Amino acid sequence: MKVIEHIQNAKHPLVSVEIIPPKRGGNLQQIYDAINSIKHFNPPFIDVTSHAAEVAWEEQKDKTFRKKVRRKSPGTFGLCAMIKYKFGIDPVPHLLCGGFTREETEDALIELNYLGIENVLALRGDKVFQRDIPDDRSVNRYASDLVHQISDMNKGHYSDDLVDASPTDFCMGVAYYPEKHFQSPNKTFDLDILKKKEESGAHYGVSQMFFDNHFYTDYVQMCRNKDIQMPLIPGLKILTTKTQLTVLPDIFRLDIPQELTERMLAAKGREAEIAVGVDWAYQQCLELLDFGVPCLHFYIMQNTKPFLMLMDKLKKKI
Repeated sequence: MKVIEHIQNAKHPLVSVEIIPPKRGGNLQQIYDAINSIKHFNPPFIDVTSHAAEVAWEEQKDKTFRKKVRRKSPGTFGLCAMIKYKFGIDPVPHLLCGGFTREETEDALIELNYLGIENVLALRGDKVFQRDIPDDRSVNRYASDLVHQISDMNKGHYSDDLVDASPTDFCMGVAYYPEKHFQSPNKTFDLDILKKKEESGAHYGVSQMFFDNHFYTDYVQMCRNKDIQMPLIPGLKILTTKTQLTVLPDIFRLDIPQELTERMLAAKGREAEIAVGVDWAYQQCLELLDFGVPCLHFYIMQNTKPFLMLMDKLKKKI
């Protein structure tokens, strides 16, 4: 089933999660255990991250350097197939612009279509990648371009003039940024980008993580005023360590409220830190549920313990 259908058919707010594939050579058992631990909460869909190939320079014995191109966490599509057919949960693989040609993207979408996977999340991806794309190969520079390519395939339009090409039927999610994308000059510019994604065929949006609900509620209102009507799912992260107070703002360019910062810094020990993060996320969820969100989406990666603690607190609310 498509994500948009899950949302439209839901009798109560949904809960979904995002996980990350094991690193190259990693053990899949951790993923099995993670999904087994959350499946009784009936997540309608699970996002699976993807990463472009990266360049690593390895020093040789003669003091020269050799370039190696590799993906640190391959296996997104295989993991999605496992989630769908082993656990009966709809997977949402991430598709990236950065590091992939349009031809590679088309091939990936064909493979997903063959696997019976109906949902994708279209992302620009990190701009900092070093894989060289030949000049004669076309690329999607922005997520709206990727959405347009997927929308074209849904209409049966492929990169080559294929006779009797079969249309795909993907449901497309896109990212949005309640606090503004760090490269956008202002929120109006950000909203224009999201509007373009919707006009290009996006069906729903999932936000970057945030820790102050006002960013989300204000952003949703601005979207509705601009006639952006697609469902806007809030993306949430449960803080678990003091280190994240500086790491997350550095990576994701987000703000962590002073109260949460003070409570986390005052926590004594790892369990206390997790308890602070779970309690803050719980209060966020209550406010968001009162606001009427269609779904709560959690970035859990492979660590489900904080999520399970939160769901135990939320079980009477959802």
